[in-house]
Amino acid sequence: MGSDSSSLARLSMSLPADLFRQLDTMVEERGLPSRSQLIAELIRHALAEHESLTRPDEMLAGTITLVYRSERGRVRHQLSQTQAHYLKEVISSQHVVLEDDQSLEVLLVQGPAVRLKELCDAIRRVRGVQQLGLVTTTSLLPPLYEQDARNIKPIGAI
Repeated sequence: MGSDSSSLARLSMSLPADLFRQLDTMVEERGLPSRSQLIAELIRHALAEHESLTRPDEMLAGTITLVYRSERGRVRHQLSQTQAHYLKEVISSQHVVLEDDQSLEVLLVQGPAVRLKELCDAIRRVRGVQQLGLVTTTSLLPPLYEQDARNIKPIGAI
């Protein structure tokens, strides 16, 4: 979203005093220039979440972040098998080892909201997964390849 003032709309709202103070504290702690910037971010997040709940066929991109106990590779193996079932949706993953036999994995995902929800549910069923969070956006990754009947070529290639 650009900062072009001609495309802005003004919103006036009333909040309980305590909530207003908490909002200002959050703006200050994040070092943001205004409440408007924080409120716009929160609204974008809520809209993406709403899309995923109300429009299951809506294409979304995002991340799935999970923490799990490694348990001699059993959990990692099960997670790999689960991700293989969602090969179209899992674009990439990054894994790091944490303290106390724990691991952190971040998956970059894109696909219909219903498939991303199914993927999260399948990951949650893996014994050893302790935390899981899905963050989505309605902005998508650009297509990398064009396909015609005879060949596949990178977009922008001659």
